[in-house]
Amino acid sequence: MRKKVADSLNLPPYIIFQEPSLEAMATTYPVTVDELANIPGVGAGKARRYGATFVDVIRRHVEANDIQRPEDLVVRTVANKSKVKISIIHAIDRKIPLDEIARSKGMSLTELMDEIEAILNSGTKININYHINELLDDEQQEDLFDYFRESDTGDLEEAYSELSDEYNEEEIRLMKIKFIAEMGY
Repeated sequence: MRKKVADSLNLPPYIIFQEPSLEAMATTYPVTVDELANIPGVGAGKARRYGATFVDVIRRHVEANDIQRPEDLVVRTVANKSKVKISIIHAIDRKIPLDEIARSKGMSLTELMDEIEAILNSGTKININYHINELLDDEQQEDLFDYFRESDTGDLEEAYSELSDEYNEEEIRLMKIKFIAEMGY
């Protein structure tokens, strides 16, 4: 289903849902868009955009195979995490350098990029071009953007291995984030 949806939108499959999200769907069997939004890496935005097709397939599978779903589909508690995410979004909107945002939150840059990806996966669009433009020129950005457009998995380890002669891990990961932000919507 993910591949079919991705092909219809001319996107790589991992933009629709990443592997861990599909695995969670296969074990918790969300049958409503609200339940799907609680799957890690999905969020309300992606659930609204792509969810109806997926929950329909899951619902039919559950009914056809008489599957007992977990009764405790847990709504994630996000109170404190939400505050951090909101402050990150505001800082990015104010174009504060990512290393400063990370430092102010007591995080490494890697942890901040994890949070930014979680924000994107929840359906909130953010723009980190101001930071990327400081690191990479237009040609470099286009080169990395094309790499992620042609990648079926978006796997960072694979990207690091293939691109490490020309780009560092931060540049590669930031461009993957930019790609997801621009192509996932």
